[in-house]
Amino acid sequence: MARVTVEDCIVKIPNRFDLVMAAAQRSRDVSAGSAITVERDNDKNPVIALREIADETVDIAALNEALIKGLQKHVEVDEPEDDDMERLIGSDAGSGNVGLDGRLAEGETLDEDAAAGLGMGIEQSDGGQQFEDVDDSELDREG
Repeated sequence: MARVTVEDCIVKIPNRFDLVMAAAQRSRDVSAGSAITVERDNDKNPVIALREIADETVDIAALNEALIKGLQKHVEVDEPEDDDMERLIGSDAGSGNVGLDGRLAEGETLDEDAAAGLGMGIEQSDGGQQFEDVDDSELDREG
C-alpha cells in the first residue's frame, strides 16, 4: 500500500482502526464481485479500496453499515433441554425413588435399567426384584 493513499484516507476517516475496517470491508466487496469506482492500475483489492475511500467514490456510511451487518452474530434462543439427571433418576413411573442413602422409598421397586444406571445389581427371586447382597467390606473399599 502506498503511504500517500493511507495519508489521504486519514483525512476522510480519522480513526485508523475505522479506516482499516472500512477498507477491509470494501476490499471484501470488490473480491466478491462489486464494481470498482477507480481504475485498477494493476493494484490489489486493499489498495483499490483505499483509493476509493480517498477519492470518496464510495459511500463510507454504507460501507460502515455493511461492516456492522457482517460482524453481527445471530443470537440463538435458548430452548429448554432435557436434563440427563432427571431422566436417570427416574422421571417415568417404572423406576423407583431412590434416596441419597441408596435406599428405595417404602413399597417402591427399581427396574433393572434404572439399577444398572445407578451401578446396582438386582437379583431375581420368587418373582420379585431384590438388591444383591454385598459385603460391607466391599463397600468400604469402593468409597
